[in-house]
Amino acid sequence: MMELPSTLTARDGTALDRNARGQYGDIIFGMIARLAGWSILLVMAGIVIVLVRGGWSAFSTFGPGFITSTAWNPISHNFGAATSIFGTLATTVVALAFAVPFAFGVAFWLVELAPATLARFIETAVQLLAAVPSIIFGMWGFFIVVPFMAHYVEPVLTHYLGHVPGIGLLFHGAPYGTGLLSGGLILAIMVTPFICSVMTDVFVSIPAVLKESAFGLGATRWEVMRKIVLPWSRQAVMGGIMLGTGRALGETMAVTFVIGNSNHLGWSLFAPGNTIASLIALEFPESAAGSLKLSALLALGAILMVISFITLACSRIFLRRGIPG
Repeated sequence: MMELPSTLTARDGTALDRNARGQYGDIIFGMIARLAGWSILLVMAGIVIVLVRGGWSAFSTFGPGFITSTAWNPISHNFGAATSIFGTLATTVVALAFAVPFAFGVAFWLVELAPATLARFIETAVQLLAAVPSIIFGMWGFFIVVPFMAHYVEPVLTHYLGHVPGIGLLFHGAPYGTGLLSGGLILAIMVTPFICSVMTDVFVSIPAVLKESAFGLGATRWEVMRKIVLPWSRQAVMGGIMLGTGRALGETMAVTFVIGNSNHLGWSLFAPGNTIASLIALEFPESAAGSLKLSALLALGAILMVISFITLACSRIFLRRGIPG
């Protein structure tokens, strides 16, 4: 085989060394890629350092009791994180309980059942829904969802489920409309487009021969989805769910409109509460520089980062062990 010359001669007689130019290009590209990778770590480290350093005064003043305390009294300078941590986790769980099945149903319908023209239209609408600002969801929730929950949903749930042993604790209390359930419902609407878009893309990318072989053996659509599609795409599906979880954990303005913003800790989903993000958004403008209150808010931000890291680590462990098909 004829070897290509190591030098090229341009029309003006300039000799160009192909190997040298290739090496310089690889070096420059490698430096840019390393810089991009290390910059992510530097940004993350900078955020953690700022939060931990700013919240150190609260951690040192209250100790481990800061995490378990339900107090939040700026007048007496007594602060605790338990209520906002509970509200963050509760609204996220409620949001995922609604969003994951709904997103899965929409994605399954778009890929397997819907006509092509209608599927493209609905998929575009789902993607546009993800671009709606959170404050719009908050205002819509305050004027539409909260009255609907107060007049129709919460009274019915209280009547039929409020006296059931065990789960009755979740559905009792005055039907104000604002509360953890409304906050979780708004979050579910917000995170559904992200989860649905990922599920739709991964369901479409599955090799057609896998599904056609299962259909040829007599499998139903649900059997193909459960035994072929989900095992094949479990990592991408879990990634979409974790994307929605991260959005739900850190959402601020939409939740602030509908959660009630009360430092109350209880099992009822109808009771008003707060989340870490909503509490920071409400209290941060009124916190003086260098005050213990500002330190407590920064400490809450650090706790939220830890919760996000733990959630991501659990998902990694879950995927490493595998999901049974």
